[in-house]
Amino acid sequence: MKQHTLIDSPYGPLTLVAEDGVLCGLYMTEQRHRPAEETFGTRDQTPFAEAEEQLEAYFAGELKEFTLELSLRGTPFQRTVWEQLRQIPYGETRSYGQLADALGNSGASRAVGLANGKNPIGIIVPCHRVVGASGSLTGYGGGLARKQRLLDFEGGTALFQKGLF
Repeated sequence: MKQHTLIDSPYGPLTLVAEDGVLCGLYMTEQRHRPAEETFGTRDQTPFAEAEEQLEAYFAGELKEFTLELSLRGTPFQRTVWEQLRQIPYGETRSYGQLADALGNSGASRAVGLANGKNPIGIIVPCHRVVGASGSLTGYGGGLARKQRLLDFEGGTALFQKGLF
């Protein structure tokens, strides 16, 4: 059974989706690859207390690593990429090529990029921490401006800081 809720964030409204009480989606408005709203299930805030608490702490600059149970639904390759994303430390970035190397397939950077773009749990599974080989911003389902703001926030250069959003 799927349920969803909508929460505010410094990056605009976020839709949280859970299936059988486990977080399986975090989507921004106008996000590329966002599923249709009718697939999110009933609106109910009940299963999201821990996710909301951790997101609030993250946006306040108090949480660097999420410890939520997640249900990552995708192909085996996508799930492997998404698990690699979770290994990128707060405030750091990796290139698509570096992720492909970490997976043992240096030629898979394009496939890594495609899997990264289909990440169903943005922010918590930090796909925003992946950049081009030169360090340039490339692709982000939530838009490059949001990606830059998230990277600036984690790097300590954002305009909003603890207590200011």
